[in-house]
Amino acid sequence: MAEVRALWRHPIKGHGREAVTSVTLNEGQTIPWDRRWAVAHAGAQTDGKAWAPCVNYSRGSKVPALMAITAVSDEAAGTVTLSHPDRPDLTFDPDHETERFLDWVRPLMPENRAQSAMIHRVPSRGMTDTDYPSISLINLASHADLEARMGTDISPLRWRCNIHFDGFSPWEELSWENRTLRIGSAEMTVCEPIERCLATTANPATGERDLDTLGTLNSDFGHQDFGIYAVVSRAGRIQVGDEVTLL
Repeated sequence: MAEVRALWRHPIKGHGREAVTSVTLNEGQTIPWDRRWAVAHAGAQTDGKAWAPCVNYSRGSKVPALMAITAVSDEAAGTVTLSHPDRPDLTFDPDHETERFLDWVRPLMPENRAQSAMIHRVPSRGMTDTDYPSISLINLASHADLEARMGTDISPLRWRCNIHFDGFSPWEELSWENRTLRIGSAEMTVCEPIERCLATTANPATGERDLDTLGTLNSDFGHQDFGIYAVVSRAGRIQVGDEVTLL
């Protein structure tokens, strides 16, 4: 039986992952509190009133140190606590305490990169990399195959996905476009593979680039795809351990 092994959300795009055990999905929406906020850099060409491409935001592909951030959300208080091996913990309200966050993250930012400048939130959707509200998934069998090819252990957290599942053959998920997945009481339609960037070359424990994930994907498969994007087509609740069925 294929099943969900882990669920993750990323309250602030590119700035910390948070494990959850269950979540209620709404049709056509991201996981609640996933990419709820995004950190615009000084060169951003957006006012934060609508979704904008990831090039406008500080992220792990340009700042590998960000990959080592973990997060804990307090939805009732509207706060997020960020942790990093090189910084003290910070608990703050992203809607009202931008300067506290900017002071905290500044030591992690390379001087030759556009500096983080503002926190954006679009109330109607999460700030995913896609121009549609997506859920991201990885097949742990594909992950294990990539580990074998690279000859080393690789944390699946490098992929920054929402749902980790196991029980299917390696790489078959890349052929599921327009297919439906049923997980718990929810359903989602697979849209496309996820083309990967330099963020995946950074170790999520240290924030340092240490593996050529992109080189292996390109040399062994001729592309940089790993994982899939899907959209919620039927609302419902999902949790770790739920069966994953391909319809």
